[in-house]
This record gives sequence, structure tokens and C-alpha cells, in this order.
Amino acid sequence: MAEAHPSPSPAANPPPRPRDPLAWVAAITGVFALLAGWRLGTPSIEYFDEVHYLPAARDMLAAFETGAGAYRNREHPLFAKELIALGMWALGDNPLGWRIVPWLAGVLALFASMRALWHASHDRFATLAFGVLAASGFALFIHARIAMLDIVMIAALAVAAWQFAAAAARPEQGRWRLALTGIALGLALGSKWNAIPLAMAPGLAFFFARLGAGRRRLFLSRRGAPVPGIRLIEAFVWLGILPLAVYAATFIPGYWLAEYLHPSPLAEKGLIGLHEEIFALQSQLMTPHRYMSQWPQWVLNTRGIWYLYEEVDGAWRGVLLIGNPLTMLLGLPALVWCLAAGALRRDPARLAASLGYAASLGLWLIAPKPIQFYYHYSAPSLFLLAALALACSDLRRLPYGKWLAWGIPAASVAVFAFYFPILAALPLSGGDDYLIWAWLKGWR
Repeated sequence: MAEAHPSPSPAANPPPRPRDPLAWVAAITGVFALLAGWRLGTPSIEYFDEVHYLPAARDMLAAFETGAGAYRNREHPLFAKELIALGMWALGDNPLGWRIVPWLAGVLALFASMRALWHASHDRFATLAFGVLAASGFALFIHARIAMLDIVMIAALAVAAWQFAAAAARPEQGRWRLALTGIALGLALGSKWNAIPLAMAPGLAFFFARLGAGRRRLFLSRRGAPVPGIRLIEAFVWLGILPLAVYAATFIPGYWLAEYLHPSPLAEKGLIGLHEEIFALQSQLMTPHRYMSQWPQWVLNTRGIWYLYEEVDGAWRGVLLIGNPLTMLLGLPALVWCLAAGALRRDPARLAASLGYAASLGLWLIAPKPIQFYYHYSAPSLFLLAALALACSDLRRLPYGKWLAWGIPAASVAVFAFYFPILAALPLSGGDDYLIWAWLKGWR
């Protein structure tokens, strides 16, 4: 009688991986793109920080076209302003030309963020819930409709997170995905220095993962997380040297323009001298602003910014930047849950959500910039919403938790719909209409 073969072990037959929700991710992104792009040219005037960035972009275009211009907005790097200028060159110096690049960046940020969470967690529900929560979380929608630098930075960081998570999930693609991660990190830095703590995260994660594995040949071993097959020394090239090289390359147009833009610290002092000036400008004391705030107010969502509230385009219109009042508060216990669950389960997605929030918010606890605003919370809020989506996925395992897990994203959409008139600058009747939405004193 033939000897019976032992049954395969669970390790030999791992459970099937959930199906990639790419079609649903694309659908959510498409709906967001339509909503954010609807009446993108309204208001037809420059508002809030557009009054700083659009003149800088105009002078870049003028330098190319007429050989004359001024070097404006010297406290920030060039890349995001270069892209805004490109949109104006393509579509004209008009509201659509001003905002086409931020709109594209906002759409990319949402898509890339969902792909990052999918590759990190392989959780279909969490991925799609995150897309709904981020799309209805206010900040991403508002910044996809205004010519500011932050949305370009966030889009680049989201792409970096997507590619890094995909490299870890698919090691056979690790090398080129790590290279894309490095390129995206460099472009994020070239948009705004706020990206610095998150730009360091992939390299640090790679280093500590290998260090924790206790490899004898730490820098030369190909074994171990987060990307098997890639040596630590090679990862340093993709995640350390390449981002800095790309960042430096974003200033190349500045050298071309240095002959025409005056004064030009790039021409006069070189790249190092320019960075000394950027740091000095970022650190200088500024006139207090009525909408300035600090990080505790961001966390509790108690201080907003009216980007717009005036009569324009034939009606009173307003744009209020706050976080979604429901999800910004529900996300706080979700962050604590993800930190605890991630540490106990060694779950990379939950750890990334909680630690990414801490890193991006922690910058503002030590930043030398004395005047801060709620829009600096845009990046941390995305990590918070990712944590909330993962917590919702965990809720489905509890009795009656499934209803709550589905109900939170649905309620987020309902709150977004209620606030939509002052997120999309719809016509208002003026006067005290804003009190319908500005419930707190800090929102007025």
C-alpha cells in the first residue's frame, strides 16, 4: 500500500490575495476629478495665496518670453511654481490656466494615496473607504481648486508612498519602483520644504527594517524586508542620493532665468547661497495674521481659514478651509488604535499611518517658522484618514461593527455635501450666511 502524502501545510498554500480594486479606485478618483474640476474657474479672481504664487509664475513666463521679470516668492523652491507657470503657458493667464495643475495634482494625490494603502495593506475595504474619506475630507478638494504649492507637494509624496509600498509588495519590481520613489521625493522637496520629514521616511524605514533583522552584512545583504533583493547600500542611492539630485535639478530653470530675474540670489550666491536665503526668509518674524494657528488647533479642528468670502462673479461666495468635522475627530482614536494594532501585529500599513501622521505633524512642533496655518495640516490629515479607514476595516469584525464601518464613510460624504457650498465657492446670499457652516468661533 502506497504511503499517504502528508497534507500541505498552511504556509505551502497561503490564502488567496484579495483582488486588486483598481477599477473602483479609478471610479472614486474619476468622481473626485469631476467634482473638483466643476467650475474650476470660479472665483475668477486671484484669492488667498494665489496672490503670491501667480505673480511669481507670471514673472517666470515673462522672463522666457520677454527677457524681463522679477524673482518673486523667494522663500519657497521652484518646482510647484514652474508647474503653475506651465499651466498658464498652456491655457493662458486666466483662472483655468492658474488652477489646471493643482487640479491634476489633487486628482493624482487621491489616486496615488489609495494605491499606496492598497499595496501596504491588501485590504480592499480600507483602500476604498480611504478614497471616500480623503475625497470628502475637505482639504484635498479645496487645494485641488486653488493655485497653491501644497497640493503639488502632497501629490509627489503620495506617488512616493505608492511606489515604495508597491516595491515592498512586489520585490521583483523593487529596483525601478524605488527609483520612482526617489524621483517623487525629490519633486516633493522641490515644491515645498514641508516635505522634509516624510521624504526621509522611506530611507529610514528601509534602514531600520534591515537593522532589526540583525543581518551581519547590513549594507550588502539582499535578504529581508522591506524590499528583498535590494541591498541597503543600493537603497541609499535610490532613496537618499537620487531625491537630492532631482531636487537640485528642479532649480535648473532658475539658472536659465537668472539672467532676467532680478534680484537673483541663485545667480549671485549659487545653490547653497539661495538655500541660506530661503531658510532666513522661512524663519523670519512675520506680521501676525488673523487666521494664524498652531498644531493643537489643527488636531482638534478648532481653527479654520476663510480663503474667500466676498462678492465676486455676481454673487457672494466663500471658501472655508477646515477639516471634515466628523472624520477629523473620529480619526484621532483611530490613530491610537492603528499604532497599537500595528505594533502588536507588525502591520506595516497601520504603523505607516500612525507614524506618518506623527512625523508630518511633528515638523510643526519644532519648525522655526513662527507663523503657521491650518493648511500645514493637509499632509497629516491624510495619514489620519488612512488610519480611520483601516480602523473601519477592523470594525467589520465586531458584532454590528459592519454597519459602523460602512456608516462612517457614508456620513463623511453627507457632511461634505452639507459643506459643499463653501468648499466650491457656490453663490450665497451674503450677510451672515457663513454662520450656517461656521459653528465654532475659530471658524469665523
